[in-house]
Amino acid sequence: MENEVVYLRPNVVLEPLVDKWYAWTHLIYPPTAAMNILSRHLRIMSSYVQAPQVHAAAIRNPKMLGGPFMNYETNRAEDIKQLIVETKESRKHMLELAEAIKDLDNLLQQEAHGFSLDPLYEKVPDILKGLVEISYDLHNNPGFRFFEQLMYKSEYYNENAQSLAMWLTTNDERPFVLSTARLKDTTSIELNIPFSSSLVDRLHHMRTLPGSFAEIKEALDIADEDLALFQSFFTTEAPPKYERYTGDKIRMRYFGHACILVETKEVSILVDPVISYYGYQAEVERFSYSDLPEEIDYILITHNHQDHILFETMLYLRHKVKKIIVPRGSMGNLQDPNLKLMFNMIGFHNVVELEEMESITFGNTTITGLPFLGEHGDLNIRSKLCYHVRIGSQSMLFLADSCNIEPRLYEHVVKQTGPVDIIFLGMECDGAPFTWVYGPLMTEEIQREKDLSRRLAGSNFPRGQALVNTFKPRELYVYAMGLEPWIEFISSVRYHEDANPIVASNKLITDCGENNIAAERLFGEKELLYEI
Repeated sequence: MENEVVYLRPNVVLEPLVDKWYAWTHLIYPPTAAMNILSRHLRIMSSYVQAPQVHAAAIRNPKMLGGPFMNYETNRAEDIKQLIVETKESRKHMLELAEAIKDLDNLLQQEAHGFSLDPLYEKVPDILKGLVEISYDLHNNPGFRFFEQLMYKSEYYNENAQSLAMWLTTNDERPFVLSTARLKDTTSIELNIPFSSSLVDRLHHMRTLPGSFAEIKEALDIADEDLALFQSFFTTEAPPKYERYTGDKIRMRYFGHACILVETKEVSILVDPVISYYGYQAEVERFSYSDLPEEIDYILITHNHQDHILFETMLYLRHKVKKIIVPRGSMGNLQDPNLKLMFNMIGFHNVVELEEMESITFGNTTITGLPFLGEHGDLNIRSKLCYHVRIGSQSMLFLADSCNIEPRLYEHVVKQTGPVDIIFLGMECDGAPFTWVYGPLMTEEIQREKDLSRRLAGSNFPRGQALVNTFKPRELYVYAMGLEPWIEFISSVRYHEDANPIVASNKLITDCGENNIAAERLFGEKELLYEI
């Protein structure tokens, strides 16, 4: 194979890692990364070292799915001990940053009581001096923000912590991303290259365009002992060629969870890309990477949760996407990293921010950002949008996990959009406690009762029904439920028929049918065609 022109096999996984943990947005932005290293990674690893048998028992219990338990087939306590040592040594400055953030927050709570904050700048932890601004809100509650650009330019953003784990997959099984570090084994190779590297695009490009094996081996500096395994990731067999859609209709394809591909012969729009690999036998039919266009005009990102921004998919798509649309967020808030800046830092330079009720028009297509309530535990987070897409005479709403807490909001919105033809609505209406995602960012423990009341939940039946009554669609599709097996390693969702989200969505589907609205809960794959 050394002198051959080869393709990357379709079922090769390039899993992005930070500090050996599966990469997601909160591991990119330095302040959130620091807090996660301290309050998530080290806590879980220490717990595992103390009682690996407890973790082994927990992962066999479906009720513990998504909990803080490491998932390994064998006892890896010694490896985790070593990872703890390496983390504390190589990321010492990040642990110091996390402690400084906690100290700053405590300083403001203890000493900021409505008087001038000028004297407190002298007391800001030294490593944060010049990197934060402290302030009051209109009720004299103190807070702070980071100078986000400067944080990325500081020592706290270190591309050397980034890598890619390369391996072949034959099924949908993977450990849950938030609780299990990816340890080296005999089936994977770790590529020590940052996410921004052009080598990432070069590798992914080789899924459809062949390249020199010798050149890619040399570029990635593959060690002799890894050569045989590295060779197994490539083939001389060309993949099936994608047939570009040239029909005169709108074709929409459901790829699972919240991922919808909207195509006409002029434009392609991909919403919240989380996509399954192809190349292994599976019980659940699905569209996969081989079903994506060679060029994608727009990717729409609804919000900053790991099941809607999946770096593994985004890095695969980077070389073929013209523009990525993200919600315009705030700058400097700990809980709400700016998405455009974050994407820029990892090599995406085609990112456009969209405001609520702001539109982009091209040809006969208009994309409008809509307000998004709920699903963020009542935290002040701006990086979230639903999307109204109009192509010709057809209009559709991608509401993701928007929770219709205040129905009057969409009564105002519909005056601008008019009735819509198709609604895609997430109804994961139980949701995890907000600390499941945001817990490591909290500088003090929150009472369990408060945590459980602030769920990361979408619309239930009454809220979904109110949306339908407001927008009066012809069709409604329930999606973003985390039902597909290839989503479980991200969402940790596994439902039974009596689960509240299933019951609630069934009820809405029945209610729609009784009112002559076509309705369905999507699963696996689905293709829809509409006149323009």
